[in-house]
Amino acid sequence: MLKRAMILAAGLGIRMRPITHNIPKPLICVAGRPMLEIIMSALVSAGIEKVVINIHHLPAQMKIFLNRFESPQIILSDETECLLESGGGIKKAIKQFENDPFFVLNSDSFWIDGSKSNIRRLYEAWYPKEMDVLLLLACGPQITGYMGLGDFVMSQNGQLTRRANGCVAPFIYAGVAIMKPELFLETPDEPFSLNLIFDRAMFANKLFGLRLDGEWMHVGTPDSIQEAELKLIQSSS
Repeated sequence: MLKRAMILAAGLGIRMRPITHNIPKPLICVAGRPMLEIIMSALVSAGIEKVVINIHHLPAQMKIFLNRFESPQIILSDETECLLESGGGIKKAIKQFENDPFFVLNSDSFWIDGSKSNIRRLYEAWYPKEMDVLLLLACGPQITGYMGLGDFVMSQNGQLTRRANGCVAPFIYAGVAIMKPELFLETPDEPFSLNLIFDRAMFANKLFGLRLDGEWMHVGTPDSIQEAELKLIQSSS
């Protein structure tokens, strides 16, 4: 089992305004729990021992919140001077992974596991000889809080291609991935998106996906908070 992960938590949360004027987006509560706490709990349950978390917006609140965790080990990657976007944020922290593949998680989505931890399922599906990136994907009725056209088409062997312009794709990136640190060696020094890494892996035929077992909630706007809370209530009844 991989033991290291990074949570991308430095965003401004613009679509969550006005809530994020006073609270970082990862600390917004859904059914009484901060989203970051929900994600951390999933990592702990899967046996993750070290988590890197980047911070930028309202960093003092993030530090106070994260000080409560005794485990796993938490390393803060400070981006208060310059927001580096998803790819640049990982590149800044890449030495923390010691040349081993690692998990990457978004902080504005979470999921309800099916019969087994989806983080463990992702690891069990990881074949580094064939894959550079493995994405957790959600599809159809599994999804709450997302209204877009989809992200990827998946072949029978799990290989991914991007949605064509003007078309609908069945699979949504669920904000959890495994990737290799060497992917960040030849990348820009300025801020850049993880889409650069995904596209490079796709063109090398090394971008793969695994369908989530359970339900996935994207919490990107104030209205989506209530939708996610309703889904949690329904799943527990």
